[in-house]
Amino acid sequence: MNSATVRNLLVRGMLAGLAAGVLALVVAYFLGEPNVDKAIGFEEAHSHEHEMEVVSRSLQSTAGLATGVLVYGVAFGGIAALAFSFALGRVGRFSPRATALLLSGCALLAVYVVPFLKYPANPPSVGNPDTIGKRTTLYFLMMVLSVLLAIAATMLGKRLAPRLGTWYATIVAVAAFAVLIGLAYAFLPAVNEVPKEFPATLLWRFRLSALAIQSALWGGFGLLFGELAERRLNPKPATAASGQAVPASN
Repeated sequence: MNSATVRNLLVRGMLAGLAAGVLALVVAYFLGEPNVDKAIGFEEAHSHEHEMEVVSRSLQSTAGLATGVLVYGVAFGGIAALAFSFALGRVGRFSPRATALLLSGCALLAVYVVPFLKYPANPPSVGNPDTIGKRTTLYFLMMVLSVLLAIAATMLGKRLAPRLGTWYATIVAVAAFAVLIGLAYAFLPAVNEVPKEFPATLLWRFRLSALAIQSALWGGFGLLFGELAERRLNPKPATAASGQAVPASN
């Protein structure tokens, strides 16, 4: 794959990330923000200190939310497009569309779901402000471990495929990934700072909405970028008026 093609895919990845960001923004606004408002209301009702807002809540939930989600979508779309350019043809004989969807699914699992299961997202009123640095460090450590182990599992599957076949090599690689992630879960310290009086239903809905936002972002990107990459890398030949196929130029 030459540099011009990679550059073209990078642009398409950023555009797909922007479009996926719009989808995630809709999910965040209608599913996530109501739960955030309820959590803030709970915090205000149980707190004796009233802090002055530097940025109003209405601005946070509209322009602030949109800016954060869309910028994140563009950034991760570009990174994912570069990863796609490297992975295409190296993870199996998949089409560009299938490779993009597979990469998005694996990235969602490794980058978000695996760390989420160990350190799930919490609403604003949950967590001790004094431990935010520790909690952030543990979360990113879990994310880095998950990504590195996912890459190692992929390499293991590729090495075992000639001897075991693709099916059994995949099973061994997935099992190895699950065992090592389980060890990481066991040895990394747990964090549980949810107040006893915090509504369990609200906490559950907040975490489900956080998972839905990420699923919409990664799933939307995989579908859209896969289509754009397929059209760029495997263009359909144009058909002349006479009914004869005219080869597409590269």
